[in-house]
Amino acid sequence: MKFTLSWLKDHLETEATLDEICERLTAIGLEVEDVDDKAAYKPFVIAKILTAEKHPEADRLKVLTVDAGDGASPVQIVCGAPNARAGLVGALARPGTYVPGIDVTLAVGKIRGVESHGMMCSEKELNMSDNHDGIIDLPDDAPVGTSFASYAGLDDPVIEINLTPNRPDCTSVFGIARDLAASGLGKLKQPKAPEFKTEGETPIEVKIVLDDERLCPGFAYRLVRGVKNGPSPRWMQQRLIAIGLRPISALVDVTNYMTFDQGRPMHVFDADKVKGTLTVRRAREGEEILALDTRTYKLNPTNVIIADDNGPESIGGIMGGEHSGCDENTVNVLIESALWDPINIAKTGRSHGIITDARYRFERGVDPEYMMPGLERTTELVLSMCGGTAAKAKVVGYKGYDRKTVDFPFSEVKRLTGLTVSNDEARQILTGLGFEVSGKGETVSVAVPSWRPDVDGKADLVEEVMRVHGVDKIKPEPLAPTGSVNAKILTPLQIRTRTAKRSLASRGMLEAVTWSFIPEEHARLFGGGSRALKLANPIAADMSDMRPSLLPGLLTAAQRNADRGFGDVAIFEVSGTYESDRPEGQRRVAGGIRRGTASLAGAGRMWSNAAKGGGKPVDVYDAKADALAVLEACGLPMGNVQVEQGGPEWYHPGRSGTIKMGPKVVIGHFGEFHPKTLEALDVSGALCGFEVYLDAVPEPKRKATRTKPALDLSPFQMVKRDFAFVVEKAVEAAAIIKAAASADRKLITGVNVFDIFEGASVGEGRKSVAIEVLIQPVEKTLTDEDFDALTKKIVGNVEKTTGGSLRA
Repeated sequence: MKFTLSWLKDHLETEATLDEICERLTAIGLEVEDVDDKAAYKPFVIAKILTAEKHPEADRLKVLTVDAGDGASPVQIVCGAPNARAGLVGALARPGTYVPGIDVTLAVGKIRGVESHGMMCSEKELNMSDNHDGIIDLPDDAPVGTSFASYAGLDDPVIEINLTPNRPDCTSVFGIARDLAASGLGKLKQPKAPEFKTEGETPIEVKIVLDDERLCPGFAYRLVRGVKNGPSPRWMQQRLIAIGLRPISALVDVTNYMTFDQGRPMHVFDADKVKGTLTVRRAREGEEILALDTRTYKLNPTNVIIADDNGPESIGGIMGGEHSGCDENTVNVLIESALWDPINIAKTGRSHGIITDARYRFERGVDPEYMMPGLERTTELVLSMCGGTAAKAKVVGYKGYDRKTVDFPFSEVKRLTGLTVSNDEARQILTGLGFEVSGKGETVSVAVPSWRPDVDGKADLVEEVMRVHGVDKIKPEPLAPTGSVNAKILTPLQIRTRTAKRSLASRGMLEAVTWSFIPEEHARLFGGGSRALKLANPIAADMSDMRPSLLPGLLTAAQRNADRGFGDVAIFEVSGTYESDRPEGQRRVAGGIRRGTASLAGAGRMWSNAAKGGGKPVDVYDAKADALAVLEACGLPMGNVQVEQGGPEWYHPGRSGTIKMGPKVVIGHFGEFHPKTLEALDVSGALCGFEVYLDAVPEPKRKATRTKPALDLSPFQMVKRDFAFVVEKAVEAAAIIKAAASADRKLITGVNVFDIFEGASVGEGRKSVAIEVLIQPVEKTLTDEDFDALTKKIVGNVEKTTGGSLRA
């Protein structure tokens, strides 16, 4: 938001200097980003041409002698302006002066053999206008030798502030002045009500035909007959140029001026170009509009437009159409002051890539109660600059504004900020900002003004008091000591997140951070793609859905690395996935993938790694090891973990597994990926991956003490016994391990599979699974009878559970 110092002082009566104003603006939350004090214009002086002779070597150039008014000898200047003549008074730039309009620093030079000691400037060269037909021609009584910037009003400093999105009230110079006045830096000047006569009715009808009245809560308009459109006054042009706007014509400049002066975007139609009734409606599919920026926009039903019998005439609240725009031939003008839905304005502007000052204000929220006063003020400016006769105004659709009321305990200021602010000062600050404070005592009722849509509760009022009183007055204080030094600060899920990251990093994997939103086709591949998880306003077409899994992002990231020559990749991510649009639908997941030869033993081909697994492509067992390592690091009792064959459809059906706690609680999946999944993602290579649901892992039982138990080692030697069972091929080795371990959980401390054999000797469709059982005596050395009894129990459990038999 830019404005000039003199513009601000139109609304603020103050003796404060430029530095004081800038310091106070930043102090009250309107951060000053830049100040142009117009020092660049100081070297330009008013000078008079004494003589103008034809250049001896060029027909279109003249050699001037110029009196700079400093008592020194006249200056010789070579000039090509057609209006250069003896007696002309204009703006002189000496050597060493920077000329902003042409971005050049002058120096003494020779032009066709004649020395030139500066230049006489045109309006374009001083950024006063686009006029470059000749040099500036001032009245004869202009004071020669004095500052041209001061004479022409170019020395008016420009202030630029950085507005946060929650301050629509300060998108106007008047609103900024109101904040400064409330802070005690001056007195707010209340503008006089516009005074002009109206004659006749406005014959044009406006209809609002919308399925949602919030899209256009009100539409005020008025016809002004007999206007004469031309250039706007110099003072208005200078202010618009100072903030980076190009003056066009009085009618257009008035609407731009109102946008910045009052924060009220306006629009003017050439009434003679409007055919029939103006209708505020949704655009129809395929409709187009040639806008004022000379670009054609293809509209859709989410866009709200103003249309007549000719079709769309304006994109409501964003930009008008070229067809009904005002020009030098405009005689009758229709002034519009409407209200628009901020969300719809933002969506429409973003979808078409249109950035305008009107959109900037409407998407933040304009003052609904200023709709009619804004129309009156604009009408007054049009009449004063263009003449004409104003008809009576009409208002359609507006139902009034319901003011928000907040119960505000003054004690909240101290509680939330630590500042000690008296009740009277807090009341005065709120009143100065436009709030109506009623009631006495410690709690008052505060009515929120219509121009502050960002204020909803008492915390917002505390913020208003705090920023005006002074954030710099808050004294830093140390945090209060906690009740217990040893108390846990992080939640179990936060602890697991950090533990999982450390565990995977220790296994040679690198952490990646991928987008939380992915293409719809990727989401569908991994069980997502529901309408509830579609983004209403995605930042890109291929980022339309919230991710149901971490794997799509990791797989495409690995492929991008492979495309650049880094094929052996092991990456992981611990983050959120989304199963629904409810809070309980968000999950905390640890996921990772390995590509190429990036196994735990190392990546790449190496003769010494061959026996350890190095150099071979990654497979399902690498993914299984990663997944189980995460669960073990998170404190899950691994004896309770069950691994079943098969996983979700994006994994290879014969090379994947599901990790469970009990028969129902799924805590993870792992495996090699299905070829169709990789093809759909346009990913290739040896790939395996896993996902572990950290939020599904049950929390460990709380112990009475955090002290580690005493080390208890058995004095008896461990014994190993081998068994081989013949079972059906479909029987999982995990079932055999579980059955053998359950024979005696006190004596059996471990069961490992060390061999699997298939062949004709064990029968068609059957296999032999050999296991090693670790037996640790606790109370005594076991006798042969004890081992025989335990062996019978192990064999009996396995045969009963799996239907197999002990191999002979």
